Amino acid sequence: MPVEITWWGHATCTVVDSNIRVLTDPLFVGRLAHLRRRRGALPAPDARRADVALVSHLHADHLHLPSLARLAPGTRLLVPRGAPRAVPGLRRLAHLCIAEVAPGDETVIGDLVVRAVSARHDGRRLPIGPHRSPALGYVVEGEARTYFAGDTGLFDSMAEEVGPVDVALLPVGGWGPYLGPGHLDAGRAAQALARLAPRSAVPVHYGTYWPIGMDAVRPHEFHAPGDEFVRLAAEYAPQVTVHKLGHGEGVRLEVAR
Repeated sequence: MPVEITWWGHATCTVVDSNIRVLTDPLFVGRLAHLRRRRGALPAPDARRADVALVSHLHADHLHLPSLARLAPGTRLLVPRGAPRAVPGLRRLAHLCIAEVAPGDETVIGDLVVRAVSARHDGRRLPIGPHRSPALGYVVEGEARTYFAGDTGLFDSMAEEVGPVDVALLPVGGWGPYLGPGHLDAGRAAQALARLAPRSAVPVHYGTYWPIGMDAVRPHEFHAPGDEFVRLAAEYAPQVTVHKLGHGEGVRLEVAR
């Protein structure tokens, strides 16, 4: 059975494996604070359909309470340990089945096992807040092993902690003209790809949201990361097939173990 990946924009993807729908970092709005959705129509309501949703860290473009509130009653939601204490609004989402996880924790959903792995990123609820929750990635294992990196920098033990994977969903950009520490740009994402050595990769976290009023400021930082990742991945990890998706586009991947 193939695994299906759909990219809705930013870090939001649907992974369908073993007939289970997994939704990553749901964000379904046209505007978030100073950010405006610049590419891709807002996902249709069907995009919110999931058996389980994964939240990688507490930043508002990854843990977005209004988007989570739109998930169907009974949807399972995995969040970093300590998230309900750091983001009290999570406690009002009583229609969801929320579980807190930390690196190494495994959650079974049907025929899937979802394993939380560490990430190198600021896990606070910004702009203020103490360090109460880890930033996470997730490995979804069923017919395939799919790594969703969330937000992360490149780190020495990445391949060891993540383990063997078939598909990697890697961030390659951001939502502004500069990327701070704890992020992958196209070049570092290509290096990560070489370390992880999956069969396939999908670039995410670029080309969706951009600060209002900054249309003319380094626009190549908004448009270019996907193409740059494809180019550099061919150099660093030529054995990996990269699927550069448009917003709302999907790919079916046959996985042979």
